[in-house]
Amino acid sequence: MAILQIGTEPEAGTGALEASFRLFVRLVALGCLVAGLQYWARLIGYSDAGVSRFDLIPSYWQLASASLAVLLPVAAVGLWMQVSWGPVIWVVSAGAEIVMHKGFPLWYGERPVLVIAHVLVISVYIGFRVALFVKGRQDARQVRTDSL
Repeated sequence: MAILQIGTEPEAGTGALEASFRLFVRLVALGCLVAGLQYWARLIGYSDAGVSRFDLIPSYWQLASASLAVLLPVAAVGLWMQVSWGPVIWVVSAGAEIVMHKGFPLWYGERPVLVIAHVLVISVYIGFRVALFVKGRQDARQVRTDSL
């Protein structure tokens, strides 16, 4: 019934932009979870016919795979819960994969589709954050009856 009261403000985060952002972040969280599980599957020998098992890969892959196997699921939890550290861990893990495949292609191989996907998703995230900031500023500048 609070909607029918005159002079009340709608709850923050109830607009279409906020709902779209929440959906986007949850989809990114699911992607992080799947990617993290893929790293775990490789490390324990479940995928790639056991060729990428932790004790069989070079030390630089051991460091990268073990780190990303931990960081990506943690980032997924943080993004899903929409806490402040979730996007930070996600950007760190995405940045690590970009550096791996773009900066050291002889060690980690080239994966241009993965790099482009990371850059695109990070760009969309930044676009959402800018749009939410602008919307928040516009909402704060609106004249309300209680501000006169």
